[in-house]
Amino acid sequence: MKKIIALGASNSKQSINKVLATYIANKVKDADVSTLDLNDYSLPLYGIDLENESGVPDDAKKLLENIQNADGIVLSLAEHNGAYSTAFKNAFDWMSRIDGKLWNNIPMLLLSTSPGARGGATVLEMANNRFPYMGGNVVDAIAFPSFFDNFKEGNVVNKELELQLQSGVKKLEEVMG
Repeated sequence: MKKIIALGASNSKQSINKVLATYIANKVKDADVSTLDLNDYSLPLYGIDLENESGVPDDAKKLLENIQNADGIVLSLAEHNGAYSTAFKNAFDWMSRIDGKLWNNIPMLLLSTSPGARGGATVLEMANNRFPYMGGNVVDAIAFPSFFDNFKEGNVVNKELELQLQSGVKKLEEVMG
């Protein structure tokens, strides 16, 4: 059984990105899914002075270990002002101090969603361009627009989006073997 990490890159307790990541990760065949919540990792705001004084927080090490022990990653990015959420960027920065190739070439399906019509497309593009330099093995990147219109009662209701997501899951399964 393959170990899949689902991560919504937000610290919102009502994160639609966590909902989407978990939903999609559970579509992967023969997978043991673990949903990670950034709220479970207490990380001070990254700064070189803090790192030099106190070292890397244990929770950054735990988060990275959980990610690097996975066979696949389903990561859905929240978009805040056209970029990563502060909580995710902070965790990303801390983990990169431990391992510059933090994604460890693990196959990853990148997603983004928002209530708006672009579905976080800007942050998705940013991550899709950046993550390969950080060891990211991005198998597909899908923006999911208008979350509350297209995801209802625990399911994707837009057939075109559902087909895109199914294709992304299939690519992830194929790369994981």
